[in-house]
Amino acid sequence: MNNVKIAVAGTGYVGLSLAVLLAQNNQVTAVDVVPEKVELINHRKSPIQDDYIEKYLAEKELNLTATLDAQSAYRDAQFVVICAPTNYDSRTQKFDTSAVETVISLVMQYNPEAIMIIKSTIPVGYTRSVREKTGSKNILFSPEFLRESKALYDNLYPSRIIVGTDMEDERLVNAAHIFAGLLQEGAIKEDIDTLYMGFTEAEAVKLFANVYPTKKVLNLSVSASGKHINLGAKYGVKRRVS
Repeated sequence: MNNVKIAVAGTGYVGLSLAVLLAQNNQVTAVDVVPEKVELINHRKSPIQDDYIEKYLAEKELNLTATLDAQSAYRDAQFVVICAPTNYDSRTQKFDTSAVETVISLVMQYNPEAIMIIKSTIPVGYTRSVREKTGSKNILFSPEFLRESKALYDNLYPSRIIVGTDMEDERLVNAAHIFAGLLQEGAIKEDIDTLYMGFTEAEAVKLFANVYPTKKVLNLSVSASGKHINLGAKYGVKRRVS
């Protein structure tokens, strides 16, 4: 599926690496609120330190444009990938998801048919709650497993691709498969482990991947959607042990 129109909201290491990855085969517009970052990207220079992003911007033929104009970017997009910052407030012990919700609101205003994929780090249960809060049935969640300064490399050689969707909604499951296919198409690695699951399960996998860095697989479980899920056995979540 070539030349899909995609908007990427946010050009941090998650957003920019995905924009570059997807722009190899699709029409991608990266949206940011910082004029200097937009100008750098449009001049094929990276605003962040990442060797692969710098190399791809300088050497690859990418169908990539950066803009400050969210309306023009979202209006014609088939997919909007949300990579807005969600800084964790240690005082309130909550993620600030306001930037994610701002993007969702704008997409619903300009292009309510677009499929939105949250790539931002969010708390478990957030995707389901924001779908209920906004009334949008077009929101997916796909956790990222990226390292700063190695983000594009990790997208080119991903350990796995996970997309959280409504498993009872055939239209949304199909959208999840299409989006995963776009990520696979941009990657260099072949035969990537690709998993589709419910929203809460996908969020829990991301949570445990953050909390327990890779060393040794243990029995990590979470209760999601009324099911008791062994994340370690089912999704390869790993925990550091001494």
